Amino acid sequence: MQVIHGVGPCPTPLEPSAVTIGAYDGVHLGHRAVIDQVRRLAEAQGLQTVVVTFDRHPAMVVRPESAPRLLCDLDQKLELLAAAGVDATYVVHFDEERAKETAEEFVHEVLVGCLTARAVVVGADFHFGHKRGGNVALLEEMGGALGFTVEGLSLVGVDGRPTDGAGIVSSTAIRSLLIDGDVRGAASLLGRPHEVRGTIEHGDARGRDLGFPTANLQIPDEIQLPADGIYAGWFERADGTVHATAMSLGHRPTFYERPTGAPLLECHLIDFAGDLYGEAVRVRFVERLRGEVKFDGIDPLIAQMRADVEQTQALLLP
Repeated sequence: MQVIHGVGPCPTPLEPSAVTIGAYDGVHLGHRAVIDQVRRLAEAQGLQTVVVTFDRHPAMVVRPESAPRLLCDLDQKLELLAAAGVDATYVVHFDEERAKETAEEFVHEVLVGCLTARAVVVGADFHFGHKRGGNVALLEEMGGALGFTVEGLSLVGVDGRPTDGAGIVSSTAIRSLLIDGDVRGAASLLGRPHEVRGTIEHGDARGRDLGFPTANLQIPDEIQLPADGIYAGWFERADGTVHATAMSLGHRPTFYERPTGAPLLECHLIDFAGDLYGEAVRVRFVERLRGEVKFDGIDPLIAQMRADVEQTQALLLP
């Protein structure tokens, strides 16, 4: 997949294309349904498929106080779009200057001037440009004059079919499930387990002292984590090897009376011993085993940790 970073003038206009536009946070099943329609149009008309997305969520610029946490970072988003069969992705550098750009300017500069759009597919409620001044009606009006068709798609359910509101697949719905700790439900809308990426850091070695050594991940603040609790999942190392892992996400109330700060993600890899410090890794959440609990002492904590590991093995390595 070709990746075009939209900073400054378009280097060279692309061949005629079928285009879709959006944040594409998570590249979930709803996004995949839109991409599939773009690919069908492109194949029928001899066009290439292009996704226009952003290097950060636009809300981080226009309303940072209420911007949502992300389901994936830009690197993962590009990997997921490539896996969906997209020919090219145009990554808009979204900053305060871009936020002031009118919808009409965006159409002329990006859709026509750079991507040579012949077909545009977006959600029926799509808005873009300064103060969300652009919508499907504006695209249709401009497309009639500039030579591209427009299709506004309804929201879809997990089966990829339009829905009237029940079971809608959206980034917002997925975030809500994760906040509730329902990683299995989130996976049903994503089409895969929720994944976070981070770097292994030194911790206080409590897990090792308790007989369950852990790899502690530093996760970027803007990434959406599930609710605090104990999870079973998969841990992928930088070399591509994958290990079943029992994970603790939270503030360790057994040791800290008044937890503060961001939750700590600790991963106990099943049947693994080695040095992981400094590695960039990926963790995928499969199942929430239980909520975070404050234990009355070390012995009941160790007994529960042993049970969590056994449950993880039963789930992932039957």
